[in-house]
Amino acid sequence: MGTNRKSFTVSLLLTMSMLLAACGGNGNTKGTTDAGSTGAPGTGAEATAAAEPVKLEFWTIALQPTFNDYFNNLITQYESSHPGVTVEWKDYPYDAISQRLLTSTASGKSPDVVNLNTEFASQLGSKGALLNLNEYLTDEQAKSYFEGIYNSTVLGGQAYALPWYTGTEVLFMNKKLVEKAGLDPASPPQTREELVEWARQVHEKTGAAGYAQQLVSKLFPIDGIPILNEDKTAAAFNTPEAEAMITQMRDLMKEGVVLKEDADFSKQIQYFSGEQVAFQLSGPTFINFIKTSAPDVYKNTIAVPLPTGKANLRLSNSMNLVVPQKSKNPQQAVEFAAFLTNAENQTAFSRVANTLPSSKASIQDPFFTDSDGSLEAEAKVASSQSLDKATDYMVGVPSAADINSALARGLQEILMNGADIKETLDKVEKEVNKIISQGS
Repeated sequence: MGTNRKSFTVSLLLTMSMLLAACGGNGNTKGTTDAGSTGAPGTGAEATAAAEPVKLEFWTIALQPTFNDYFNNLITQYESSHPGVTVEWKDYPYDAISQRLLTSTASGKSPDVVNLNTEFASQLGSKGALLNLNEYLTDEQAKSYFEGIYNSTVLGGQAYALPWYTGTEVLFMNKKLVEKAGLDPASPPQTREELVEWARQVHEKTGAAGYAQQLVSKLFPIDGIPILNEDKTAAAFNTPEAEAMITQMRDLMKEGVVLKEDADFSKQIQYFSGEQVAFQLSGPTFINFIKTSAPDVYKNTIAVPLPTGKANLRLSNSMNLVVPQKSKNPQQAVEFAAFLTNAENQTAFSRVANTLPSSKASIQDPFFTDSDGSLEAEAKVASSQSLDKATDYMVGVPSAADINSALARGLQEILMNGADIKETLDKVEKEVNKIISQGS
């Protein structure tokens, strides 16, 4: 996946304007989409025998050529069980999806099923550019996904995406440092408060810091502080609770319990590899980096479920499937998306892609419950155990990226440059409200 999010956001806003101009309604066919109601690969064939040949255009992000065999086999399976329906699969780089959507919609050739992350699925949905899936899904289907992940793209009571593959952070611990501090890694911290106490004891006993972190907007919702109000029309983070959270973070940095740095992922890898910190809060992909950069540290690392903050949730990073409002085959498109995201197919994809599923039934599979004792297996089990508390937190407005950037700059000003907490929150609140007003 690419990293040029600024240019992607700009082109996405152009896309949404064009999509809005081209949007039109589709009929309500709620309850007829049973292609994803069970894990059986062939379900839905009886419900969807197309009266006329239907060709679905299916777009994904950066999955070719790695997963060609998986998708080609799945598409063949789907086509054989759905007479008259064919699927054309196209794959594009992350930064190209928005421009492709713009071009195809402007020419009247909208794709039928598109892979988007939660942030941009919510943005398109808020502009009326995506199908409201409530009109097509049964209650059983909607409830088959983890609630927090499914609801991440429900805006105003309308569901704009089917959650697909996802990931959650886990807590990696340097077992040597933890034991040197007199702590028992077999009884890891369960809450952020307990993690702080463990980090403090590690620092006092070993001289290493507890952990490094990046100063980003997700620090607010983890602590139960909403970024925007419920109808997403104004900032809601400028509260005494936010002041207390930032004050504690500043104090922990002064103590040396948390590194005083706005540490991006590469820096976090560096600090953990060098045993300058005892803990790492990250997704399982972190393993690949320390295995290469610090094999001795890798051998001494264990993974446990991530301690939760005051909101008692864990943040996920999900990919979704959406159906553009201008799909010429909305019924068949939703059925295909439901098929791809049913429990059996999500489990199968997780096995080949080493991702987590968003389907509740999937994590009952031994693949997500059994461990061979390796760090990779420990991380997989720990992260799958976190899915019941997972939510993909995005603010669901066209200017989400700008809002997140404003909050990050505010945290940097306070924690790195010593700015006054209240004055900075006031300033960022005004900036965020201006961003919202300009984007509405």
